[in-house]
Amino acid sequence: MVCPHCGHGNHKVIDTRDTGDAIRRRRECQQCGQRFTSYEHVAPSLLVIKRDGRREPFDRQKLLAGLRIATAKRPISSEIVEEIARFVEESVSGLGKAEVNSEIIGNLVLDRLAQVDQVAYIRFASVYLDLHDAFEVRSELDRLIGRQTGGS
Repeated sequence: MVCPHCGHGNHKVIDTRDTGDAIRRRRECQQCGQRFTSYEHVAPSLLVIKRDGRREPFDRQKLLAGLRIATAKRPISSEIVEEIARFVEESVSGLGKAEVNSEIIGNLVLDRLAQVDQVAYIRFASVYLDLHDAFEVRSELDRLIGRQTGGS
């Protein structure tokens, strides 16, 4: 890394902070004395295989966004949403595979939402399972109710 002001390669780190998805480092050039900021991102090692065969990096923020939409205006705390995301992320990472099917991720989310809130479950399922009409929604509702009463 070189100083963006003078191009010199000798600098020192004067501050480091974790920003969640990156490491922010404040640096000072030893040549010109100017300060600059760099960000270090960890390269994702887990790829998600989508239904159409595409592969994309696992994105926790995308998972959280889907969960937040499904749980919007429901009595579900942000801590529970974070816990579901953490559980899913740890579960797929724990598989020890470089690639995981999106179906596994979706089913993990549905399993957790079924335990937390039926409405959030149906909201997530309607998008994830691509439910097209009231009959498909009704069928999924019946599966959810059967699951919670000890049926199939």
